[in-house]
Amino acid sequence: MNREVVLEITRLEAAHLAGLAGQFAELVDDAASGDDPAIDRLVPAAYEDSDAAQEFRDLTERELLGRRADDAALVLASLEPAARLPDDPEESLLLEKVELRLDADVAQAWLRTLAAVRLVLATRLGITETDDHDPADARFGIYDWLGYRLDGLVSALDTDD
Repeated sequence: MNREVVLEITRLEAAHLAGLAGQFAELVDDAASGDDPAIDRLVPAAYEDSDAAQEFRDLTERELLGRRADDAALVLASLEPAARLPDDPEESLLLEKVELRLDADVAQAWLRTLAAVRLVLATRLGITETDDHDPADARFGIYDWLGYRLDGLVSALDTDD
């Protein structure tokens, strides 16, 4: 069965998510320009042997990051109508709820992209273990918010008919 997910989101949330997805797309597009620990977490070593791991990465990294960029593009396209903010935004307009309808393929792209963005944030914040996360620290707010959105998507996709 091809399930559709209906996501209710405020315009402000949509704009923030679009910003994050756009930054993520830029990160994966620029991945070839240097050594980035976040990219390393997105493309982990497939083998313990360093030569075999590097050879595998050389063969697969470009394609994998290309798929991540494609997923981010789907997320951005699906967010576009909701993420448009008025030139002179009033709080009521920013908090206006918009309904997004995601088909199964787009919903899967959302899952992969939000999880990848969250992984990048974890790398930037130094989260490697559960104990590294401090919910009282405001720097973890976006990380937690993405987790909330991911949880909602997983629940929506996982419900029994």
